[in-house]
Amino acid sequence: METAPMGKRIAIVGGGYLGAELAKAMDDIADVTLIEPRSHFVHASAMIRAVVQPSLVEDSLIPYDRLLKRGRVVAARATGVDGEGVTLDSGARVDADYIVVATGSNYAAPFKPKGADIDGLRAASQAAHEKLQAAKTVGIIGAGAVGVELAGEIAEAMPDKKITVITMDDKLFAAKPDSLGASLSKKLKASGVELILGKKVERLASMTEPHAGSVTLEGGPERAFDLIFPVLGARACSDLLKKLPGAEVTAAERIKTDGHLRPSSLPNVFAAGDVADPGDNMTIVAVSRQLPWLKKTLTGLITGRKLADMKTYRPWGTEAPIVLPLGPERGNSFLMLFTAGDWITKKVKGADLFVPKYQKLLNRR
Repeated sequence: METAPMGKRIAIVGGGYLGAELAKAMDDIADVTLIEPRSHFVHASAMIRAVVQPSLVEDSLIPYDRLLKRGRVVAARATGVDGEGVTLDSGARVDADYIVVATGSNYAAPFKPKGADIDGLRAASQAAHEKLQAAKTVGIIGAGAVGVELAGEIAEAMPDKKITVITMDDKLFAAKPDSLGASLSKKLKASGVELILGKKVERLASMTEPHAGSVTLEGGPERAFDLIFPVLGARACSDLLKKLPGAEVTAAERIKTDGHLRPSSLPNVFAAGDVADPGDNMTIVAVSRQLPWLKKTLTGLITGRKLADMKTYRPWGTEAPIVLPLGPERGNSFLMLFTAGDWITKKVKGADLFVPKYQKLLNRR
């Protein structure tokens, strides 16, 4: 790899899946500052299983203190971004030659924290686990990756629960080959999970918190549950980017980016991960494609290359893979060329949920 002058400064706003790994990747070749208000990296994917296996919580909340060897992690909230750097909530400035905004997204409890409240996330996960233990009937509203995985985890760990998944979609994962959704549906039903497809839920008491209560199905009856998990999708944390010149908001509060992952007319400000909309879905898979592009592009810039001379970013599009465990042993995956079953899904993700990978990333093992 080319050696860059350490005087080049990169500020990364947000220490999630993209921000933390990019900061570590650039640490040896630039002056890196990671700006993140949370004390811990949150491995949100594992927080799904943590609802039935509380011991996973601490393995999935990983302190930032060992992430960087040369650079620094600043525990603060960014309130402004411009072409010269980042303004913090204290009023202090982090000056930078290049800025990457990777502020991620919000999601319903207990899968991501509210703001920087790590203790609150711990408490929310434990509360959800206790409510789940006491519940006989469980309603899961939404059948994206979180909803389907949650149903599978509960069915595997607590087979006595009566689980119902309700979605307004006519089938699971309609954007993928039919074999994926059909296989997942078959396995969920075999585990006793009831699937209600093509029905919109009305009168949901909370969109963000697990709760007991009733829901009304569009054009249908009322259904009561001891515990309802609303899992209706993520919303990007894009307030920083909305303020930038030329910023364009797309679905779920994301910000559209150009072919070089730039969200505005500022030439040295980039955006990636859930907050950015380059044509990828909001997934860790998208991050895995954006990371190497950003690393290569930033390395080129700080070693004197021009952005116009480098390749533009190409999003996954519909070919993006997806891995969907239904507990530690079962699940299905779409891996671009084929739909895989239990064994591959277990090996890729189901067995350990990538927990060792992120422990290693943050230098905990």
